[in-house]
Amino acid sequence: MKKLFFLLSIFSIAYPVQIFSQPIPVQFTINTRVQRHAISPYIYGTNQNMTGSERFTVFRQGGNRMTGYNWENNFSNAGADWYHSSDNYLTWVVGIPSSQERIPGIVVTRFVEQNNAAGAKSLATLQMAGYVARDGRQMVTEAQTAPSVRWREVKFRKQAPFSLNPDTTDAFVYMDEQVHFLINRFGLSSEGGIWGYSLDNEPALWPFTHPRIHPLAPTYREISDKGITLSHTIKRLDPGALVFGPVLYGISAYINFQDASDAATEGIGYDWFISYYLHRMKKASDTCGFRLLDVLDLHWYPEARGDNRITESNATTAADIEARLQAPRTLWDTGYYENSWIGQWRKEYLPLIPVIRKSINTFYPGTKLAFTEYTYGGGNHISGGLAQADVLGIFGRYDIFAAMHWLTGSSDYISSGYRLYRNYDGAGGSFGDTSVFAGTSDKVNSSVYASVTGPADSSLHIVVINKSTTSSLSGTFSITAGTNYPACKIWGMNKNSTSLYYAGLYAVTGNSFTITIPALTAYHIVLDPNFEVSSPLNNVFDNLRVYPVPAAGEVYIEIPDHVHGIQSARLVAPDGRIRHLTSDMFTVEANRIVLQTAKINLPSGMYILDFDTPEGRLKGKLLMQKE
Repeated sequence: MKKLFFLLSIFSIAYPVQIFSQPIPVQFTINTRVQRHAISPYIYGTNQNMTGSERFTVFRQGGNRMTGYNWENNFSNAGADWYHSSDNYLTWVVGIPSSQERIPGIVVTRFVEQNNAAGAKSLATLQMAGYVARDGRQMVTEAQTAPSVRWREVKFRKQAPFSLNPDTTDAFVYMDEQVHFLINRFGLSSEGGIWGYSLDNEPALWPFTHPRIHPLAPTYREISDKGITLSHTIKRLDPGALVFGPVLYGISAYINFQDASDAATEGIGYDWFISYYLHRMKKASDTCGFRLLDVLDLHWYPEARGDNRITESNATTAADIEARLQAPRTLWDTGYYENSWIGQWRKEYLPLIPVIRKSINTFYPGTKLAFTEYTYGGGNHISGGLAQADVLGIFGRYDIFAAMHWLTGSSDYISSGYRLYRNYDGAGGSFGDTSVFAGTSDKVNSSVYASVTGPADSSLHIVVINKSTTSSLSGTFSITAGTNYPACKIWGMNKNSTSLYYAGLYAVTGNSFTITIPALTAYHIVLDPNFEVSSPLNNVFDNLRVYPVPAAGEVYIEIPDHVHGIQSARLVAPDGRIRHLTSDMFTVEANRIVLQTAKINLPSGMYILDFDTPEGRLKGKLLMQKE
């Protein structure tokens, strides 16, 4: 469709304009020549599907339910989450008809088939706590705690020929037979089969989540011994499959495995349980001659608080929102300590990612790092979406191998955070696969991440986040690259909608540009040498009428009958800086745009008005004067 341009009349606003908070000046520095490294595609993973437009790269089948899952008959146990019920919950969740519920392994095979159809990898879970559900007769009483008739014992190795139709009448369920079953169905991992296996789920919490299966607190020795044996079992059958472990629930498990009884003896010489576990896996790998643990698997649910813990559904106050927006800094920012018991009493383990990296490099070099469950809450608020976008940028910058979000409520803005990286334009546009240096002069109010695709700089992607709840940012971007970028395109997300929007095409001069980023807004900026910017006054008309109404602090702009709505609005200053107009600054009525000039906090001068509409682009000039 041919774009239509209209020249707005020049007018003067000669009355006092109310002064709102000034934009915060921030310098953003991008250098494509330094700190280059590949971004793992597997950081864009999840435990639950969302809208279907996020383009997830990996799905994990995990959580408390998988600890008691019996692959032979598909029964599982809810543990403390729901009356210790053994039932058909997993077949119901996956959508398996009752006539197929007893087909061996169908909970896992259907999961993998769905992921394969979506082009995503599958992270499956193997059982390690000792017992799985025998039946679907619902509540298991304390008197029926394993071992009892309500359970089948888990064995890692069958020591007999495998069967694709396992014996459901014997007393055991075999993990190697399950792996063999999946290889037979999907092939080896190197042939497109199961991508990875988790060594159960959150073992330090078994006495609390699954007291009918594992009532006693596990120890350092138990969980590492089991991890070594099960990892060896997996690798013996499928050497290319990735092993994820030990799947720790949070920092108390990281430190001393939830006060394990043998922490004082087994843990001698180690700064925390993570180092001990890594070293035991390393020594076992050296003994058997191949790597047993590929990925250090951790869960992270921030303890940061405003008035409430940010991951809770009631974390909606201004203090909660501010805490949520700052909480990702705990992952990387030396000297930043969140408002939590961790920030107060466990500073020696912060920032988290560098401390974990030190343990990996010391005790099991080459081990990858994953956060297979995490959330920052706020799924129904823009702060949740911005935190999600911030964390994805951190994962890419700090070389996290895999990450899967866990939904604890609404997915609305969480989905927006993913799409900002994976589908910003609604047509599959994505952040680059190679991280490059990106820095900000204000890490409190902003975050910035940059990438290119492959070895060249032909297309540069920048994700920038304004974390201020009240002030816009005046962001000046200075880019060092082997490519000259004449223009950039911008897509954004803000509090007005969970949908991403196109914010326009803008000129770049000398690989530098300045834009205004409204409060609580994130932009995905794309720079490409093939982008072109035409003159803003080409092919314009002068038949629009403008009516300033000083008493009301408003300006009325007539729009043609064929224009149906405004998609975005901007003011371009004489120096090229861009101020995006938010929904509180203008309204669209039947045949006019109403500017709330008292809320447009800009100095006097000649500005270009720029409106995107479904029918084309409206442009013109506006002279603003203040007394």
